[in-house]
Amino acid sequence: MSSTNNALILLARVLLSFMFIMSGFGKLADPAGTAGMIAGAGLPAETALAYLAGLYELIAGLFLLVGFQTRITAWTVALFCVFTGLVFHTGTVAIEGWPEGALGWINTLNQIMVMKNITLAGGYILLAVIGAGAYSIDARRGAASAIA
Repeated sequence: MSSTNNALILLARVLLSFMFIMSGFGKLADPAGTAGMIAGAGLPAETALAYLAGLYELIAGLFLLVGFQTRITAWTVALFCVFTGLVFHTGTVAIEGWPEGALGWINTLNQIMVMKNITLAGGYILLAVIGAGAYSIDARRGAASAIA
């Protein structure tokens, strides 16, 4: 694979890792919002799950950033994106006492979030297929970095 392609794979890893690193830090620093969404979806142990989600996102994001266990991590992140999109961003949001216009905006944003999650899953699947590229820990360890 050319050095240009490997540099572009590195850029893609950086961009695909950014959201997970930042989101993971956010959940670990203040899990209340995520815990509320988890409780709203009817799942138990919302605070513990919020911390676990934050820890997963942070670690997965860092793994993608440095190119460590990239194929496995990218598959798990793709599944995470689909799961969270379907569980937390489908359906209508109704918050008692909120103006109708605000609820319409929130529901539109929710639809955008599910589309974002599904679209990102495609990017992570592609990364899982092509691997981390030459500029990665995987390449240094001798792991396959691209399709033969």
